[in-house]
Amino acid sequence: MTEKLLEVQNLRTHFFTRTGVVKAVEDVSFYLEEGETLGVVGESGSGKSVTSLSIMRLIDKPGKIVGGKILFKGEDIAEMDEDRLLQIRGGKIAMIFQDPMTSLNPVLTVGFQIAEAVKTHLKLDDKAAMNRAAEMLERVRIPEARRRLNHYPHEFSGGMRQRVMIAIALSCNPQLLIADEPTTALDVTIQAQVLELIKGLSKEFRTATLLITHDLGVVAGTCDRVVVMYAGRVVESAPTHTLFKKPAHPYTQALLQAIPRPDEPPGSRLHAISGQPPSLINLPAGCPFAPRCVKAQARCRQELPPLETKGAGQMAACFYPY
Repeated sequence: MTEKLLEVQNLRTHFFTRTGVVKAVEDVSFYLEEGETLGVVGESGSGKSVTSLSIMRLIDKPGKIVGGKILFKGEDIAEMDEDRLLQIRGGKIAMIFQDPMTSLNPVLTVGFQIAEAVKTHLKLDDKAAMNRAAEMLERVRIPEARRRLNHYPHEFSGGMRQRVMIAIALSCNPQLLIADEPTTALDVTIQAQVLELIKGLSKEFRTATLLITHDLGVVAGTCDRVVVMYAGRVVESAPTHTLFKKPAHPYTQALLQAIPRPDEPPGSRLHAISGQPPSLINLPAGCPFAPRCVKAQARCRQELPPLETKGAGQMAACFYPY
C-alpha cells in the first residue's frame, strides 16, 4: 500500500474581518499519496486556494488556521516552529502560484533566484547552484538556458515565466508540489504545454502534485483523483474516472454539465448553475448548495449532510446523491 504523503484532517481556516468571520475553509479533509496527482476543483471562493496556502502556512492576517491538522509524512505542519517550517517549505514542499510576475522578484535575475533556493535547501556552493539553475531551465525547455540565467523576469513571456517558476519549485527535488491555478494567466495553447510539463516533470522527479483548478478539463487529463469543494467544504472526492462517469453530488453534476461540448450544435445554450454561491460569513442552515440544488428537499435545508462513502473510493456530502 502506498504511503500517505499528506493528510489534511478537519482543516478550518477563518478570516476575522470587520463585517464578520469568513469561514473560508471549514472541516476540510483529504489525503495525497506519494507520486499521486490530486485535483482540487470548485468555483471561485470555494476555498481551494486558501486550502493550499494553509498547507504552506502562508495565511496572513486577518486569516488564521483555527482547527485541524496538516500532516506531512506524519508531522503536523500546523504545529511546526518557524525553523522546521522553513526546512519543509521550498525544500520538501514547493508551490507554483497563479501569477508568476508577482511571485518572481523583478530586480533579481532568474538564475540568482533559482540558485538561492538550491543553496538554501541542497547546501550547494555558488558554482554548483548556478549549474543546477541552468540544468533546471533546460529541463523546463527554456531555449539557451545558460545565457538566460542572467535575464530578469520582465524579459520572459508569461509562459516562460511560469516555466521559471516550475524550475524553482522542482530545483530542490520536493516530495510535494502544490500548483495553484498555474495556467490561469496563460492562453490556451501555452496552458496545455505548461500542464504537460508539470505532469512530465512530476513523474520524472517522483513528486506528488496537488493541482488547484476550476477547469475540469484540466483535471480529466492530469489527475488521478479529484476533490470537489463548495463554500469552504469538500462535497465530493473520487477517482477521476469515477467522478466523470458517475458523479454523486448534485454540485459536481452541475459542474460537469456546464462544460462546453464540441458535439453540441452551433448556437446551443451553455448550461449554467443557477443562483450564486452563499456568503461565507452568513452560511445558510443545512447544505450550503441547497439554495441552488434542483434535488434539494426540506431535510437539505435543515441538516448539514456528512461526507460519507457512496461507492468504491467515492465520498459525497449529500442526502440524495446520483
